[in-house]
Amino acid sequence: MLGQSIQRLTTSVVRRSHYEESPGKNLPFSVENKWRLLLMMTLYFGSGFAAPFFFIVRHQLLKK
Repeated sequence: MLGQSIQRLTTSVVRRSHYEESPGKNLPFSVENKWRLLLMMTLYFGSGFAAPFFFIVRHQLLKK
């Protein structure tokens, strides 16, 4: 009994949602321009990769 009412509630909630269902529409950034997406992803992952090296070099230079 409880399971059926929960199933009906979740089904009606999903049915009432007005989200677009095409690929990329539920992301917090635009994927329409592939060159802008490439630039943003390169900056995001590149900064994460370069940060440890930056801090290691900074530490070594300040240690002297």
